[in-house]
Amino acid sequence: QVQLVESGGGSVQAGGSLRLSCAASGFTYTSKCLGWFRQAPGKERKVVAAIYTGGGSPYYTDSVKGRFTISLDSTKNTLYLQMDSLKPEDTAMYFCAAKYGSYLCANPAYNYWGQGTQVTVSS
Repeated sequence: QVQLVESGGGSVQAGGSLRLSCAASGFTYTSKCLGWFRQAPGKERKVVAAIYTGGGSPYYTDSVKGRFTISLDSTKNTLYLQMDSLKPEDTAMYFCAAKYGSYLCANPAYNYWGQGTQVTVSS
């Protein structure tokens, strides 16, 4: 049974940094997409960053390029999202997600989801 548990959200002023963590367990296959999504109130959930564990470059949505970094510590089965130069528009609930069977990690059709962690950026 796949489990994804996020942590590290909080409140920060604009220009600050946060690091989100996602503890992952229960995977059957090694190659998979792991992604971070966010959803602001009244808006749809969108992919922020994603990686394919089988190799290749990470995907970032345009609005976070150069500010956010996705990484995976395979020894700890933990996915991270380092968020720097945060802006008020980054305020949202952030979700960790995973899927097998596809290397199209920017495609938002993921099978497994964490419960989310709130990020609030004040101006």
